[in-house]
Amino acid sequence: MTLNIALLGFGVVGQGLAEILEDRRKELADHLGFEANVVAISDKMKGSIYHPGGLKAAEALRAVKETGSLDAYPEEPGLIRGWDSFRTIRETNADVIVELTFTDVKTGQPAIDHCRAAFECKKHVVMSNKGPVALAYKELSELARRHGVRWGYEGTVMSGTPALRMPVVALAGNRIDEIKGILNGTTNYMLTRMEAGMSYAEALVEAQTLGYAEADPTNDVEGYDAQYKITILGNIVMKAPLRREDVAVQGISKLTPADIQQAKDEGKRWKLIARCSRDGDRITAKVGPEMLPLEDPLAGVGGAVNAVTYDCDLAGPITLMGAGAGRKETGFSILIDLINIHRNQL
Repeated sequence: MTLNIALLGFGVVGQGLAEILEDRRKELADHLGFEANVVAISDKMKGSIYHPGGLKAAEALRAVKETGSLDAYPEEPGLIRGWDSFRTIRETNADVIVELTFTDVKTGQPAIDHCRAAFECKKHVVMSNKGPVALAYKELSELARRHGVRWGYEGTVMSGTPALRMPVVALAGNRIDEIKGILNGTTNYMLTRMEAGMSYAEALVEAQTLGYAEADPTNDVEGYDAQYKITILGNIVMKAPLRREDVAVQGISKLTPADIQQAKDEGKRWKLIARCSRDGDRITAKVGPEMLPLEDPLAGVGGAVNAVTYDCDLAGPITLMGAGAGRKETGFSILIDLINIHRNQL
């Protein structure tokens, strides 16, 4: 069965996914019986195109690369231009809405409303946006269940590294008593450089120069990105009704060279740790800098890499490490959710 797909947003991740679908089309069909047909692309800045028979992804990629706009996509019979995101959701023949818009992490919009509209139209949703999963998980998962559709969000925590699917599938049967992780690559890179002798300010400038940190780095350095991600992990892996505001948060901006030296003197290393812990029936979560002993697997994770440890009652502590961001990595996270919708086992 071919899945018809509508892309909401055609930025870095949307283009990365389109490239993967083009490059791996034959392999996916031959080995998995998976075929994806991109029928619509709607982007607030780049424009919107829809063809019920399917778009030529290579032409859409060329148009955006050469002109920055889908207006340069070639005309053909049946092509429709100019539909906004909600009309794309409601009126196209897409089976799956891939939600990749720029979303306000404080409100989860417009992605939350996109999910509501898609589920009400009995369409699956796959996304890498953290906001809806962190802020409206209970409502949206219930809405998807009620309408008999699936909601994929693997890419919301560690991009293409299966931080959600691995514990839910591969560790099923364990009771997970604690999750602790390095869930923000920017701050981990900065702490690695600070340990090498840079000041906080110098490490931040370097991270911005390399593209790890935004011009306004608040979301990363003050711990809010990790706060959203541990909220998601708590809800999905530990089945805890956590809200973002329940998670105490502190960033790395107040760490000094003296703090870094203290950790070295004690044979430890600073990491920004997001932690969700079970104490009887109570589950709590927090984000903050911690000095980890060097024998802790997370202490050895350097650079812009993410990692998470699941403390399992049967399997013991298991640590997963990998990229937490990236064009192809996040594109892959969307692909694996699409494949699992195709397999009917998301």
